[in-house]
Amino acid sequence: MSQVSKKRVTAIGGIFFKSKDPKKLMEWYRQHLGIEIEGDWGGRFEWRELENSQRKAYTVWSVFPHTTKYFDPSPAPFMVNYRVANLDELLNALRQEGVKIDEEKRIEESEFGRFAWIMDPDGNRIELWQPPEDQ
Repeated sequence: MSQVSKKRVTAIGGIFFKSKDPKKLMEWYRQHLGIEIEGDWGGRFEWRELENSQRKAYTVWSVFPHTTKYFDPSPAPFMVNYRVANLDELLNALRQEGVKIDEEKRIEESEFGRFAWIMDPDGNRIELWQPPEDQ
């Protein structure tokens, strides 16, 4: 295993899954499990980082339409997003280890941080997320 200076995965950043009726399913989760829904995408669970309790963090919970291509090429109806400390360092290590990385999409940068995607041996798509420094 290649050396990466920090932990590779620091937390679960999000749980995403498909539904034939995302709005109805989100309402069911709101009503029966108390998940607060924000807009039409889902909700989030806030928490504090263990190593810095002043810093807030969150795990996203989101329901996608069953027709979404966002999980492709995975046939799975779900995708897990993992928070990482250093996306570039981790991707370099994973490349050296022969992990399949979505080189076509590369790294996506937005106000929410930096994202990249890999595939596990079972063909499940995994999203890697490096949050912005101020989150």
